[in-house]
Amino acid sequence: MPLSLRFPWGLALLGLLLPLVVLYILKVRRERRLVASTWLWAQARRDLMAKSPFRRLVPQVPLFLQALALILLALALASPATRGGAIIGDHVAVVVDTSASMSAAAPEGGRRIDLAKRAAKDVLASLGPGSDAMVVEAGADARIASPLDRDRKRLEAAVDQLDARDVEGNLGRALAIAADRLRQLPGSKRVVIVTDGALTDPQSLETLSLPFDVIRVGQTQPNTAIVRLDVRDGISPATKRPEVQAFALVAHHGAQPREVFVTLRLRNVAEPLASRKLVLKPGERAPVVLAFEPTAGDRDAGLLVELSPSDAMPRDDVAFGRVPAGRTFPVVLAPAGGNPWVQRALLADPDVQLSGVALDQLATAGVPPEALVVIDGACPASVPGGDLLILNPPPGRCRTAVVGEPIKLPTVTSWAEADPRLRFLTLDGIVISSARRIETEGPSDPLVRAREGTLISDISVPGRSGTLVGFEVGESNWPLKVSFVLFLRNVVELARTHRARGITGPAKTGQPLSVRVPPDVDSVMVVGPDERELRVPARSGLAVVPDVTRAGFYFVSWEGPRAGSVLIPANLTSELESDLTVRELSRAGSPVAVTAAEDVQDAFTEWAWLIALLALGFVVLDAVWLTRRPSRGKGTLEQAPLRPERRASGDAA
Repeated sequence: MPLSLRFPWGLALLGLLLPLVVLYILKVRRERRLVASTWLWAQARRDLMAKSPFRRLVPQVPLFLQALALILLALALASPATRGGAIIGDHVAVVVDTSASMSAAAPEGGRRIDLAKRAAKDVLASLGPGSDAMVVEAGADARIASPLDRDRKRLEAAVDQLDARDVEGNLGRALAIAADRLRQLPGSKRVVIVTDGALTDPQSLETLSLPFDVIRVGQTQPNTAIVRLDVRDGISPATKRPEVQAFALVAHHGAQPREVFVTLRLRNVAEPLASRKLVLKPGERAPVVLAFEPTAGDRDAGLLVELSPSDAMPRDDVAFGRVPAGRTFPVVLAPAGGNPWVQRALLADPDVQLSGVALDQLATAGVPPEALVVIDGACPASVPGGDLLILNPPPGRCRTAVVGEPIKLPTVTSWAEADPRLRFLTLDGIVISSARRIETEGPSDPLVRAREGTLISDISVPGRSGTLVGFEVGESNWPLKVSFVLFLRNVVELARTHRARGITGPAKTGQPLSVRVPPDVDSVMVVGPDERELRVPARSGLAVVPDVTRAGFYFVSWEGPRAGSVLIPANLTSELESDLTVRELSRAGSPVAVTAAEDVQDAFTEWAWLIALLALGFVVLDAVWLTRRPSRGKGTLEQAPLRPERRASGDAA
């Protein structure tokens, strides 16, 4: 059992040994006294005649007792301890869970992640001589916090840098990386997993082939969380006016009923917009709808839905959203006097704000960045706005497709019913007099096929959806069908959905955040919930923010001829992470042995109290020695001192 000093700075008390020795070699300052004879004071007289202020160190019992007491007190302050058990392995991987549930408060104080870091340090302290270790962070993605190292201070510094993230954990990825790094090394290997057991992938232990230990932190605690949020435009049933509706799903994980208040408010505004009281039963999932009538200045502003009072895990007591931009949606038609069938179908939607612009003025016409741009008879290289619809393009390259040779009387054979642009419609009975065959890049690009080739294809690029129709709709009977109006309505709704999101991917923590920007923007500035700034490159109208580990608002801005910004909410909303119930881990149908974090900490046997007790004993001995009565030898009698004999006066003569 190796002995270690948990607080080595306590040895600084040994510096008092020097003053102690100095006290014993300094001469005592004596007073002048008149005596009858100096015969009995010869030794003291020699000391007075010496010029040095010090005298020779004479070994004395009090000096030894006091020095031993001082040494033992210094050792007691250094807190010597021995391990009750050691981690067996030449190479050890310490995998620390940093998912959202690790941010929950622990009943014994602090958070679960704090207990996990303490347990990880105890594991590092128990490594055998010559063993090395690595630290792996298990969040949404695995990250090696410290490579294999024998330096305990560097390993502990890596553990100190860990923190709980607002993400769903993926323990399997971290275990795979740890096993892959250890498998190629000689000697014995071991994996130590520090987690609270709230795993989203409990089957990850099945794939771990190396010996492993599981250390659990935290206890079962009740917790209430917002596990889903959806914000949309609606119509008030009472006033028949537009309103914003926030749909939240609240889940309660606990053995006792709980009463909570659900509040809706604007970002940076303390006054609530709406509030509801809920009484939740154990295990209940209750939906709640909070609504308010927005003003023009509220559009695109941030929204917060909050639970109160707070509980063990505050991070899932709030969800973030954004006020929708409204139902009115801008659509730009180029050229302005384009196809009348297209104009008529677009104006059939009362929420469409249609405007026209010449093809050569698209770049300077001030097209809104979120607008749907409909181009008839051309395929410009650079087009402003949001989503794109191109009709009857000329032959040649057009975005991601190639417009080829003409086709006479093509017959529609199939269409992609699962695509949102073709939902709720049928193309049976469509007659097209002439079209151009479209050659696509990917197998999923064709949207409408004929026997002769593709007639309508997807030409989307990252950050921007695009649709290519390879024929003149006026040279067909399609405008006379309901499916034509439905097709254009679906294209507009898809563009409206993209505007509502402001992103091309889900705004969920732990996943990359894709932001749509103008095509000529080469970088964006991102400010996250922690107020840190991050410069992210943009390409082809898309900027990807890779590190979204905190729930909250991300403010993305860019400069250039079409400067702009967008506020993007990111949410945790994970029912698995919000359930703080201790679960049994199993492997191959058998329970996995789990060690509690406090048992790992108690593996230290403290010896400070025993050493301090010994120091106290030496202090008592010193006091006894100094206050003792001098002992006398046997057979000795007290006799009066002999007086010098006086001679008679006659003898002197």
